[in-house]
Amino acid sequence: MLYDALKDLLHFLKDSPTAWHATLEIGNRLAQQDYTPLDETEKWSLKPGEPYFVERGGSICAFILPKEKPKRATILASHTDSPALKLKPRPVFIEDGLPFLRVETYGSPILSTWMNRDLVIAGRLLLSEKDRVDQQLVFLDHAPVMIPSLAIHLDREINENPKKIDKQHHLCPLLGIQGNNREPEKIFEELTGVRQKALLGADLYLVPNETPALIGIHHDLISSYRLDNLVSAHASLLALLGAEKHPKETIQMAIFWNHEEIGSGTDEGASSPFFIDILKRIALSYKMEEEDFFRMKQGSYFISIDMAHAFHPGYKKKYDKENAPEIGKGVVIKYNANHRYATSGLTAAHIVQLCQKINIPTQPFASESNLHCGSTVGAITATRTGIPTVDIGLAQFSMHAARELTSTTDHLDLCKLLKSILEN
Repeated sequence: MLYDALKDLLHFLKDSPTAWHATLEIGNRLAQQDYTPLDETEKWSLKPGEPYFVERGGSICAFILPKEKPKRATILASHTDSPALKLKPRPVFIEDGLPFLRVETYGSPILSTWMNRDLVIAGRLLLSEKDRVDQQLVFLDHAPVMIPSLAIHLDREINENPKKIDKQHHLCPLLGIQGNNREPEKIFEELTGVRQKALLGADLYLVPNETPALIGIHHDLISSYRLDNLVSAHASLLALLGAEKHPKETIQMAIFWNHEEIGSGTDEGASSPFFIDILKRIALSYKMEEEDFFRMKQGSYFISIDMAHAFHPGYKKKYDKENAPEIGKGVVIKYNANHRYATSGLTAAHIVQLCQKINIPTQPFASESNLHCGSTVGAITATRTGIPTVDIGLAQFSMHAARELTSTTDHLDLCKLLKSILEN
């Protein structure tokens, strides 16, 4: 059973190279379990006791309604996007007879890790279909590309004193060697298989052309692109699908956000009203008064799940040793005095108490005091909704690299914890 969950994670990672692919995969799995899809532009007729899901771009929210009027909601939140290199609107250019792609950074990837490895273009194409705009998801593995670096013979200090990577000129993937006398538009048509006149728009990214894997002597490490944050999304999805249904007067919910890596400030990001609008429409379906809605909100619990930096013995000065989580040592609870993470002593206490009950280890994370920490959708949600929130996650190595590492046992613990949260 445990191995099945890890095997399923590898499939989930492989099938989710971009946020849109992840949303499609999540939606398909929900539909297979009889969740009813909803359209935000249509009137909702929600029935107590039934499961539903709604998509907005690369974000998706799934929930199970209680049979009685809800007094609270338990919400698991993760995100579907990861740092990447995104193709520009006119990506193909010819330089000294060679065809390249022009890209820009999405979020904050470790740029050096994207060089000298096979990459695939993946994402969505927006196509003209009569009077409609159709979305087509693509994974163009028929034409892998690579960003070649400069040879060490031309930069002898590359290991001791690496030069700053010029994002405009040094991150251009090479498409081949036949560029002379060819129009960039024709090259792009050949690459995508779509005529230029039919292509209305695109959101395309470079993703590593490598299969997720279990590695290490005992296969106790997970190696893949997009562990941050598909590991959390996968655990949340399994928890929702596997939890005991219909706890009394509680909405069980999992939301998977897009655009977390770029600050969440979009129409489908955590700063948008997507989540609170869904909560309000649920309240309307139960004919709840506004007073009841406010009470329900304050009785709710929001769990933001995202990855954390594992203690790396080779870089000890970058950590506060007493508050640095170790890989394979349990679920991480994130703290920050300035509330870059939403955790308070009280919201953490609920997690610690439950973990003690179900025998799951926990460990704290707080940054070295001279370094700034990141943030999550937790702080955004707590600010916008006032719902008590905790930030948790798993420890990982190589965050924001093209290939990341985390622990198999930690992932299984997270799956168990999130399921228990929804049931309790």
